[in-house]
Amino acid sequence: MSALAGSGATDARTAKVIQLYASSSGPDATADRRGARDSGRRRHPSQQTPERRVKHGVTQGDSTGLGHPNTDGFGRPPARVTPISSEIALSDEALGVEHRGPSKSSPLFSLGGIRNAVADTLTSTAGFIRERMTGEYEVDEFGFDPHFTESVWFPAVRQVYEKWFRVEVTGIENLPLEGGALLVANHAGTIPVDAIITSLAVRDNHPDHRYLRVLAADMAFDSPGISEVARRIGATLACNSDADRLLRAGELTAVWPEGFKGIGKLYKDRYKLQRFGRGGFVTTALRNAAPIIPVSIVGSEEIYPMLADLKPLAKVLGLPYFPITPLFPLLGPLGMVPLPSKWHIHFGRPIETGSYDESSADDPMVVFDLTDHVREEIQQTLFRMLSRRGSVYFG
Repeated sequence: MSALAGSGATDARTAKVIQLYASSSGPDATADRRGARDSGRRRHPSQQTPERRVKHGVTQGDSTGLGHPNTDGFGRPPARVTPISSEIALSDEALGVEHRGPSKSSPLFSLGGIRNAVADTLTSTAGFIRERMTGEYEVDEFGFDPHFTESVWFPAVRQVYEKWFRVEVTGIENLPLEGGALLVANHAGTIPVDAIITSLAVRDNHPDHRYLRVLAADMAFDSPGISEVARRIGATLACNSDADRLLRAGELTAVWPEGFKGIGKLYKDRYKLQRFGRGGFVTTALRNAAPIIPVSIVGSEEIYPMLADLKPLAKVLGLPYFPITPLFPLLGPLGMVPLPSKWHIHFGRPIETGSYDESSADDPMVVFDLTDHVREEIQQTLFRMLSRRGSVYFG
């Protein structure tokens, strides 16, 4: 918050967004906490001045001063925010993104859109069955089945991706053409649809059409049916051993460190990042010298606006939460249909970890500071994306 205020981004629209999405403690309290924290311990090397980096034996990044050397276009120092109106349009350079697609309505609202979506899905499934009968397909050690993913899963998800959520992707050039990287994203939506949509965004937009391997929660693999599908589409358990093996194999690996705290938060807390656990993802990245890529997702919070959580019922059912939304459980199964919010996924510039020595992964201070830095990168990017956002459902 202080980074935005210090840059002069004080127009009415940005101020309104910050007031709406910031924590109730206020910017002054946040600044005080930050000042006390910085005075009581050293900052991690990517946030130090060149002199302090040399002192601590870290030479990565530029020599221009504070802030991470690989900050994306939404990072430090942030560009001035211009109110969106009929007279003023933001340039791509000012926004810090690759492109901005035209606004479009959801074709799935029409009967023709539904018919075409069903036809495309059935056609791809029929082709999958014919090819499957030949027995010429491979499954890796994690259970990932590229043939099933390409022939059945992605064609079905693509209809929702393109025609319901109308996903806009920027910053795809920040993903490596080859080799491993750890993507870290904000988590939201009551149901973890964001992991599915992000996987397709990488596959369809990456120049080499790489797969994204998702690290999922234990519950996904404890549920009959869901477990098998999750394995087939490339997901695996969110544990250090599986993450290490994926990164060493050169895979793009994604983690949502907020976990159930993120997807289960109330709508009034939308786009406020929850705690990022104990920084296990940073430890994994450091041990494998894998770059960390911050991913910011706007649109996922509005698909199932969670108004309340029936905790007693959730406890009886063994669930982390039981959501009450405007449509569920009032409309029964129909309430499970996600609302057609407009999505924007931004891939930030990589935060390199190769210059850290091996002992850094076991240094709690380095892990904590780098975790906090990644979280702050994503949070500030979300605020800036929200300040430029149009209509939630018709943008």
